[in-house]
Amino acid sequence: MAKQTPRTLSGFMELLPAPQQQMERIMEILRKTYALYGFTPLDTPVIESSEVLLAKGGGETEKQIYRFQKGDADLSLRFDLTVPLAKYVALHYNDLTFPFRRFQIGKVYRGERAQRGRFREFYQADIDIIGDGKLSVLNEAEIPAIIYRTFSALGLKRFLIRVNNRKILNGFYAMLNLAERSQDIMRTVDKLDKIGPEKVEAILTGDLGVSQAQALEILSFISINGETQAVLSALEQWRGRSETFDQGLEELKTVVKYLGGFGVPAENFAVDLIIARGLDYYTGTVYETILLDHPEIGSVCSGGRYDNLAEYYTDKQLPGVGISIGLTRLFYVLGEQGMLNPDLLTAPADVLILPMTEDLAPAVALATQLRENGVRAQLHCEEKKFKQKISYADKLGIPYVIFLGEDEISAGVVACKDMTTGEQTKLDPKATIYRIKAGLDARNGGSVILG
Repeated sequence: MAKQTPRTLSGFMELLPAPQQQMERIMEILRKTYALYGFTPLDTPVIESSEVLLAKGGGETEKQIYRFQKGDADLSLRFDLTVPLAKYVALHYNDLTFPFRRFQIGKVYRGERAQRGRFREFYQADIDIIGDGKLSVLNEAEIPAIIYRTFSALGLKRFLIRVNNRKILNGFYAMLNLAERSQDIMRTVDKLDKIGPEKVEAILTGDLGVSQAQALEILSFISINGETQAVLSALEQWRGRSETFDQGLEELKTVVKYLGGFGVPAENFAVDLIIARGLDYYTGTVYETILLDHPEIGSVCSGGRYDNLAEYYTDKQLPGVGISIGLTRLFYVLGEQGMLNPDLLTAPADVLILPMTEDLAPAVALATQLRENGVRAQLHCEEKKFKQKISYADKLGIPYVIFLGEDEISAGVVACKDMTTGEQTKLDPKATIYRIKAGLDARNGGSVILG
């Protein structure tokens, strides 16, 4: 049989062991951070019935999904984690306690053209808070705190959480008699950072039929910036002209009011009237997070408030608020920018044990003792030359190597070499474990991302 040339499909990421360890470290930090805020882990099927997954389908969604037949079943791979969540909440409504707070880190699939930093299979890391009938705006104020703590825990410092409210935008466009075109206008304005004000104006006055005067007023409105309180004060001039606008402004002020209490520094937060998010199901607060030193990356965490999560599956009103991190793309970009910490321990083991005796029982007992004390230990019992065994540890980046020969066994000690410094000690197993754990704590003290 002819051998096939091994290859990874375009648009699919396949990592070597060391970067995979970095990715796993990031996921571990996300899980721990989300858990701090009372979110429960959730996993939903990668494959769903097409009629369920595409209840709101059409347009670009149907073009991008991976859809296939298996027998009589019409199936599709999930293209995000939000639609499966909507189905899950509707299906298990009677078994859930609301507000329902869940996080999910999972792969999603989109059959779009693969390009640099854009993948067809990628991880998303989502959190959502779902209410039953109502959901307090305080939850929208807490989201920036979760974003701040998450990125701080990853090691980033210079990032900005940009926040707006769709009701402010909808109310403003209604004042201009543009309510029917507000969704298209918001999608256009949302591209301002990418295409610039001149092209935005051209699309508004050309494709969308907005008058020149209206377009200039829109551009003037979204250009309001500065300190948070100054922006809120500037928005007061439109109060009283639209109930929707007034409600959005009050919600935005509530979000701002509680930020300090939730631990978000002023320098990491800004009200930005450009932010709208392209998806039309957002109805209130919307978020985008950018890395200040790498604005070309775009948003690394985005989301917002929606008022009817599961309208295609149930008549129950299930409002929610959530955010999503495109984890695979973020990891790829961080790697390209040299922002992944190269000194962080990525070895599969903390210690490599090299038995020097025919009887392996003492080495097996030592490996068990190390593992019982939380030290990852690996036995190397292959018939290799001593130099090759040391090279094995070196290539994998294993920080410590233990040699266990007759002399060590008789004396009740172990010979342990620090592979970084070259220092070698002969101590009893308990003291050796203490030394190794102290060294590991020092090595793992750094951040996974250089921020």
